[in-house]
Amino acid sequence: QVQLVESGGGLVQAGGSLRLSCAASESIGSINVMGWYRQAPGKQRELVVVITRGGLKTYGYFVKGRFTISRDNAKSTVSLQMNSLKPEDTAVYYCKAVAGSDEYWGQGTQVTVSS
Repeated sequence: QVQLVESGGGLVQAGGSLRLSCAASESIGSINVMGWYRQAPGKQRELVVVITRGGLKTYGYFVKGRFTISRDNAKSTVSLQMNSLKPEDTAVYYCKAVAGSDEYWGQGTQVTVSS
């Protein structure tokens, strides 16, 4: 059972930046995929970006070069650098890990972007 804890959310003005971090309770070296999803009020949860163990990244359509994911297997962390934030980026951001057929989710961290 992998536990994921997100941090780094908060309130930022449009055009600003935030960095989210996700710390895993055990080594992520064997975890196939890690990444971030988000859910805005009244909307479905959607992909932000995921990264495989081999470093392959898949971004959500709306990212358009604004967000960058990084994975540190030694520290068992995954980070998300978000730049040029927009009000429509306001959502709860969730960390996700996929290990074999098992999926794990963090409890989420709120990101609010004011106009």
